Amino acid sequence: MIIEKQLYTIDDVWEMTQDPDNEHIFIELIDGELITMTRPGNTHGLLATEIAVYLRLFNMTHNIGQVTVESGYHPPGYRYTLLGPDIAFTRYDRMPEPQPDKFVPAMPDLAVEVLSPSDTLAEAPRKAEVYLLNGTALVWLVQPEHRGVEICRLINGTQLQIEFVSHDGSLSGENILPGFELEVKKIFAVIRD
Repeated sequence: MIIEKQLYTIDDVWEMTQDPDNEHIFIELIDGELITMTRPGNTHGLLATEIAVYLRLFNMTHNIGQVTVESGYHPPGYRYTLLGPDIAFTRYDRMPEPQPDKFVPAMPDLAVEVLSPSDTLAEAPRKAEVYLLNGTALVWLVQPEHRGVEICRLINGTQLQIEFVSHDGSLSGENILPGFELEVKKIFAVIRD
């Protein structure tokens, strides 16, 4: 007997997200494989909001792109991968025109993922690599448990480089958001111990 594995597309995911029974589930797709997640907890939401606010305030002054939260992005022309970063920044010159109503057919320049207790440290770099291999330039993996952020980039277009920035360090917008700086301790200031 031959068992075929079903490959899903972004169209399948869009249809699933329209079903009211799935309203509490986030669905992503990597190479046709469905990845489902439940809604995140309060700490996750606080950290994501804090980062989104800093990015939005910077962009309101510089007006170079758009900041989104939990929007779906897929590589242009490839319908088998769909990621929904907690926060994303995409420069206007990389955004498709007209603005899409559904999933964005481009990967963001910056993807930010806030790790939840259910995320494993092995899964996060894999997801970062998927972003980077499909057009994202920079990924921030926010680690609430360690009060720090892993910065992920590709070296020579293929090798994943991860740099941990602790509570006392700061994040840079690099060439994506020139002039943007965010102290890591400001992100975590919203958490009351």
